[in-house]
Amino acid sequence: MYAVIVTGGKQYKVAEGEYLKIEKLEVATGEAVTFDRVLLVGNGDDVTIGAPVVEGAKVTAEVVEQGRHDKVRIIKFRRRKHSMKRQGHRQWYTEVKITGIQA
Repeated sequence: MYAVIVTGGKQYKVAEGEYLKIEKLEVATGEAVTFDRVLLVGNGDDVTIGAPVVEGAKVTAEVVEQGRHDKVRIIKFRRRKHSMKRQGHRQWYTEVKITGIQA
């Protein structure tokens, strides 16, 4: 069984037992999270598509870790102007383990 959920402005295809890194959620490690915005639920050939969400469907997950991704380096370079700017960014994430899909 799988589902497509929306969180942090992005869509993710998830299955039970899967680990997923999503945008940071203000939830402590070890707590449960419920995703109510489920766009699609599939079980073999039986697929339910929402308009825009599937009524009564939800995906539960457990927060495994809070952390930061690898550094992304940004360089702004202006040719012939003797100008260059370097910048770095590390995005926060929440790693969750999908524990159940209910449709």
